[in-house]
Amino acid sequence: MVIIAWSPSGSLSAIFEPTVFRDVMTIFITAAFLNFLQATLEIVLNWKAWRSLVCSQMIRHVLKFVVAIGWLIILPVTYTSSIQNPTGLIKFFSNWIGNFQSQSIYNVAVALYMLPNIFSALFFIFLPIRRKLERSNAHIVRFLLWWTQPKLYVARGMYEDTCSLLKYTTFWILLLICKLAFSYYVEISPLVGPTKTIMFLGRGRYIWHEFFPYLQHNLGVVFTIWAPVVMVYFMDTQIWYAIFSTVCGGVNGAFSRLGEIRTLGMLRSRFEAIPKAFGKNLVPTHRGEPKRHEQDDRTSLMEKKFSYIWNAFISSLREEDLISNSERDLLVVPSSVGDTSVTQWPPFLLASKIPMALDIAKSVKKRDEELLRRIKQDPYTYYAVIECYETLLDILYSLIAETSDMKVVDRIRESLEESIHNQSLVRDFRLDELHLLSDKFNKLLSLLLEIEQEGNDTAKMTQIANLLQDTMEIITQDIMKNGQGVLTPYFKEEVLFSAEDLHKKNEDGISILFYLQKIYPDEWKNFFERIRPKDEESRKSMMDEISRWASYRGQTAKTAKLDHQRTNSSYQDGESVADMDLAIADIKFTYVVSCQVYGMQKVSKDAKEKARYLNILNLMMMYPSLRIAYIDEVEAPNKDGMTEKTYYSVLVKGVGDKYDEEIYRIKLPGKPTNIGEGKPENQNHAIIFTRGEALQVIDMNQDNYLEEAFKMRNVLEEFESTKYGKSKPTILGLREHIFTGSVSSLAWFMSNQETSFVTIGQRVLANPLKVRFHYGHPDIFDRLFHITRGGISKASKTINLSEDIFSGFNSTMRGGNITHHEYMQVGKGRDVGMNQISSFEAKVANGNGEQTLSRDIYRLGRRFDFYRMLSFYFTTVGFYFSSMVTVLTVYVFLYGRLYLVLSGLEKSILLDPRIQENIEPLQNVLASQSVFQLGLLLVLPMVMEVGLEKGFRTALGEFIIMQLQLASVFFTFQLGTKTHYYGRTILHGGAKYIPTGRGFVVYHAKFAENYRMYSRSHFVKGLELLILLVVYLAYGRSYRTSSSLYLFVTFSIWFMVASWLFAPFIFNPSCFEWQKTVDDWTDWRKWMGNRGGIGMSGEQSWEAWWRSEQAHLRKTSVRALILEILMSLRFLIYQYGIVYHLKIARHSTSILVYGLSWLVMLTVLVVLKMVSIGRQKFGTDLQLMFRILKGILFLGFVTVMAVLFAIGGLTITDVLACTLGFLPTGWCILLIGQACAPMIERTMLWDSIQELGRAYDNIMGLILFLPIGFLSWFPFVSEFQTRLLFNQAFSRGLQISRILAGQKDIGEFE
Repeated sequence: MVIIAWSPSGSLSAIFEPTVFRDVMTIFITAAFLNFLQATLEIVLNWKAWRSLVCSQMIRHVLKFVVAIGWLIILPVTYTSSIQNPTGLIKFFSNWIGNFQSQSIYNVAVALYMLPNIFSALFFIFLPIRRKLERSNAHIVRFLLWWTQPKLYVARGMYEDTCSLLKYTTFWILLLICKLAFSYYVEISPLVGPTKTIMFLGRGRYIWHEFFPYLQHNLGVVFTIWAPVVMVYFMDTQIWYAIFSTVCGGVNGAFSRLGEIRTLGMLRSRFEAIPKAFGKNLVPTHRGEPKRHEQDDRTSLMEKKFSYIWNAFISSLREEDLISNSERDLLVVPSSVGDTSVTQWPPFLLASKIPMALDIAKSVKKRDEELLRRIKQDPYTYYAVIECYETLLDILYSLIAETSDMKVVDRIRESLEESIHNQSLVRDFRLDELHLLSDKFNKLLSLLLEIEQEGNDTAKMTQIANLLQDTMEIITQDIMKNGQGVLTPYFKEEVLFSAEDLHKKNEDGISILFYLQKIYPDEWKNFFERIRPKDEESRKSMMDEISRWASYRGQTAKTAKLDHQRTNSSYQDGESVADMDLAIADIKFTYVVSCQVYGMQKVSKDAKEKARYLNILNLMMMYPSLRIAYIDEVEAPNKDGMTEKTYYSVLVKGVGDKYDEEIYRIKLPGKPTNIGEGKPENQNHAIIFTRGEALQVIDMNQDNYLEEAFKMRNVLEEFESTKYGKSKPTILGLREHIFTGSVSSLAWFMSNQETSFVTIGQRVLANPLKVRFHYGHPDIFDRLFHITRGGISKASKTINLSEDIFSGFNSTMRGGNITHHEYMQVGKGRDVGMNQISSFEAKVANGNGEQTLSRDIYRLGRRFDFYRMLSFYFTTVGFYFSSMVTVLTVYVFLYGRLYLVLSGLEKSILLDPRIQENIEPLQNVLASQSVFQLGLLLVLPMVMEVGLEKGFRTALGEFIIMQLQLASVFFTFQLGTKTHYYGRTILHGGAKYIPTGRGFVVYHAKFAENYRMYSRSHFVKGLELLILLVVYLAYGRSYRTSSSLYLFVTFSIWFMVASWLFAPFIFNPSCFEWQKTVDDWTDWRKWMGNRGGIGMSGEQSWEAWWRSEQAHLRKTSVRALILEILMSLRFLIYQYGIVYHLKIARHSTSILVYGLSWLVMLTVLVVLKMVSIGRQKFGTDLQLMFRILKGILFLGFVTVMAVLFAIGGLTITDVLACTLGFLPTGWCILLIGQACAPMIERTMLWDSIQELGRAYDNIMGLILFLPIGFLSWFPFVSEFQTRLLFNQAFSRGLQISRILAGQKDIGEFE
C-alpha cells in the first residue's frame, strides 16, 4: 500500500502501471525475509529443547532454515533481471497465458515460491481432499506433511463443515477489506505527501551534538513519523474485530430473539403464549401424534404444569426475599376451589382490567355485540370479567346457608345468562350502576381477609351481613330492571456467614450485616416480613436465617442451593414431591463440592477455620445430596519406621444432624499441589467422584435460579442433537448473569464489561468464528470425553495459570466441538472494588502471558487454517498483545516527538514554508493515532448487548451515564494493568496466581496500599509520560504558531496520564475526606520509614516491598535482563537533549557539554553517598559530626550555585530543566542497578541503590499526594466523589454516607 500511495497518482489504479507493479512485486521478497525470520526464531526459541528433539525434527528445522536462506538470495537476485523489462499487471497475466518462455526468471521464481501456498489454498477450499491426504500412508504424502507441519498426534483434523468455513472466512475477508481500505485512505495515503516534502527539505539544523549529521533525506524524522503509524496499522485489526463482532453478534442475537421481552408491558402481551411454549420446549414429549381429545387434555395439563412451575418460581423469589408478600400474591397463578370457564392468570396481568371493563360497560348503551367486541379487544380484560363474575358467585354461594336465599342468587344468575344468550344484557340491566356493586364487593373482600387473618369479630360479622344486603339490593334494584329478593347471610367460622463474620466491624465501624442491609434495603424488609420477628431477642435467635440471607447476597457458596434437585423433583410430580421422586433425582443428579482443605479445617484449633468446617457440615446436613471432596493428609510410619505424610482423595456426605460419613478414600502418589496449580488440581482430584455423562462446573461465587434450572434437560439434549452432524458438542457454554452490578459505579462498569463478553462476545466466538473455548464456569462438559483426555483442567504450575481456557484448547485439539447457548444462564458475582478488579485483570493478563508461551497456542496457531487462526489470535492472546501495542504506540510516538523537539529538527521543519501546506494531513494522521491509543471503540460490544436486551435508547442512556461516571478513566486505567502484567510475563515469565478476594467492597484503601499496588504498573509509567509531555510542550512552544496542534495530537495521552496517576484515588471511597487524608499521610510516612528485616512483609516496610517488586528479575533469563537494561537506556535521552538547551551551555553542540552534565550527575550521587555514610557512621553516636558534615556540604552547594549564577549565567529555568533531565537519568541508574542486583549486592553500592530507590518513591508519593491533600480541603469534593461512585445507590435512595461514615450509633437491625 505504501508503494501504491507513493506513486505519482496515489490511487489504487496505479497498480496497473508497469513501474508501480514492478515495485509491488517486491512483496514476495518481503515474504521470503519473513519466512527466513520465522525459521530463525524456531531454532533460537527451541534451542534449549534441541537435545530432546528426534533426528527427523532437527533435520526439518535445519532444512527449513537452509531453504529460507536460499529463497532470500534467489528472489532478490532474480528481481534485478526484471527491472530492465518491467511489465504491467495486464501484460503480466497475458504473457503468462500467451508465452511461458518469454517470462522473466523472477516471475518463474515467484511462481515456484508460491506453489506450496497455492496448493494449501486449494486444500483449504476442498476439505475432503485435505482429510484424505492427512489419513494417507503414501510416502510422498507423509513427506509433504512432515515438511509442512510438525509431527504431532494432537491438533489434527480440526476442520469445520463447509457452511461454518464459509461463514468465518466471509467474516474475515470483509473485515480485512475494511481494515486495509481504512489504513490506506486514513493512515498511509495522507502521510505520503508530508513525507516526500520532509525528505527533500534538506538537512535540518541540530541543536544538540548529532552523531549522524549527514543522514540523507531526513530519515530520522521520517522514521519517527511513520513508526507509530506502522504500529497502529498492526494494532487496529483488533479495533475492526470489535466493530465486526459487535455487528455480527447483534444480528445473531436479534435473530435469536434476545431482548424481545424487556418490560412489564411486553411480558403482559406475551404471557398468554408462555404456557404453550413451556409445554413445547420444557416438558418431555411422548412419541407418536396425539389424538384431538388427547391434545386438548394435554393442553390443559400443560397449563396446570406451567401454573405449578410458575408458582414455584415466584415462591423461590419470595424465599430469597427478592419480593414481598404482596408482590408474590400479585405474581402467582391463583388456584380456586371451584372450576372456572377461563384460564386463570396471575393478578398482575389482570390489574386495572375490571375498572376498565366498568368504564366500557358504562359507555355502551345499545348493543351487546359492541360491548363484547370492546371487552375482547384486550384478552386479559375478558378473562378478568369472567373470572370476577364466577368468583363473585362462588363467594355468594359459600356465604349463604338458607335454600331460599340460594334460589334468589340462582334467579340472578339465570337472568344474566339468559340476557347474555339473547344478547339483551345492555337492555335488561343498568350497567352504568356496576361501579356501585364493585365498591361494595371490594369492601366485602377486605372484611373477609381481615377475619381470616385476625379471627371472628361480631362487629365485622355485622358489617359483612350489611354489605351482603347492600350487594343484593344493588343487584336487584339498581342493576336489574325486573327483580326482587330477600337474603339472610350466614358466615361459616372455623457456606454461610457466621454470626461473628456478620457482626465483625471493619476500621470504619461497618459490619457485613449492616452493609448488606443498606445495599439491599427492600430485600431486608421482605426478609423481615417473611420471618416476622417480634423483638430484638427473637431476631438474634433467628441468626441462622439471617446468616443464610446474608450469605445468599454476599459472594459465598451460593451454588449450594441445589436448584437442580428441586427441578428434577418438580418434573417428576407437578403437585407433590414424593420420596420416589427424590430418589430418582438423587440417581440422576450428584453435587460434589471440592473443598481442598476441609480435612485440615476439621482438625484445626483455629476458631475461624473451625467455623468454616461447621458451615460446610451444616450445608451437608441441609442438603442430603451434597457431597464434599477433599485432600486428606495422614502422618504414618513407613517401612523404615520413619514418619511420612500420605495423601488421599476423600469423599464424604452428611449423616444425621452433626456428623459426616466417609464414602470413598483413594490414595494419591503425592501432594497434588506440589506439581500443579491449586485450583485445577482441586478440580481434577475430585472429578472421579462425579457421576453421569455430563459434568457442569460451577464456581463458589455463582448462583443458580430455579427458573433456569428447569432448562437443564434442554441443555443436556444438545449433546445428542442432530443439528451438529458428526461434530457432537463436547463443551456446552452458557451465558452468565452478573448480579453484582448495583453496588457501585465500578461494579456497574465491570458488570457491563463481563456481560458483554459472556453474551455477545462468546456468541460470536461460537458462531460464526468457531473458536469459543472454556473461559471458566458454568460450562457443561461431556464427562466421558474429557475424563479420558486429561480431565477438565490443565494444572502444570505457572504455564497453566489460566487453567480454564486450556481445557478448551485441549477439547478443540482432540476433535471436540464447543458451543454456546443463551437460553439458559447462571448467576455470577464479580469483583467490585478497584483493587479487587485490578487484581483480577492482573491475574488474567498474567495467564494470557503464559498462554502466549505455551505449546497449546503454538499447536492451534499452526494447525488452524488462516482465517480461523485470525479468529483464534484476536480473541485470545492477540487482544492482550494489541493492548500492549496500543501503549507502546504512545511511547514510540512521544519518544519520537522528544527526539524531534530536543534535536531541533521539529523547529526547522515546522518553520519551513514548504511544509505548511502539508501540515493539515499530518495533523489528521496524528489525531487518528490518538483515537486508537484510547481504544474506546472496544466498548461497542457492550453498547450493542445492552441495546439488544434493554433497548437502544436505554443503551445510549447508560453509555452516557457511564461516561459521566468516568467509565473511560476506569477502562483506560485497566488498559495499563493489562499491558504491564502481560508484558512482564512475556519478558520474564514466572507468573503467579493472584487471589482477588470477594469480601467487603465499600471501604477506604489507604494511600500506601494503593501505592504498593500501582506504583510500578501505573504511577511510574504515568509520570514518565507526564515528563515526556511537559518536555515536548516546554521546548516546542516557542515556534509553534498555536497550541491547537499540541492539544490536537496529545489530548488522548494527557487523558491516559491522568487516568493512570489518579484513577485509584478517584475510585477510592472517602479518599478526599480530610481526616482520612491525614491518616493516610501518617501511615505512608511510617511505611516509608520502616526498615526491612527478616519476617517483615511488604505491607509493613517499604524495604521489604521494594525487594519483593524485584523478585522477577532474580529468576529471569540473561536475555530478558539484557533487554531490560537496553529498555532502561531510553531515560538517558532526557539529559542528553536538555543540557544543550540550557542557557549556561551558550548554544554549544560540543560533546563536552554532555560530558560535563555527567560530571554534575556523578557529583550529586557522591554527595548523596557521603550523606548516607555519614548517617550510618555518625548518625547515632556522633550526631555533632554528622551535622557538621551536612553543614559543610550545604555551604559547598550554596557556593557552587552562587558562582554558577553569577559567572556561568545559570538561571532558574536551567535549574528546573536540569531537574527534568537528571531525574530520568537517576531512574535509569536505579533500573540498571536492580537488573544487576546479584553483582552489585557484593559491592558497597547496593545500599546506595536502595536509598536511591527510597528517594524516588518518596518523590513519586509526594507528587501523587499533593493533589489529594489540596482537594481534601474542600468538603464538596468528597461529596461529589461519593455521588460519582454510588450514583445507582443514590437513585435507589440508599444512604451511602451512613455506610462510609460507619455505624456509629446506628443499630444493626435498624
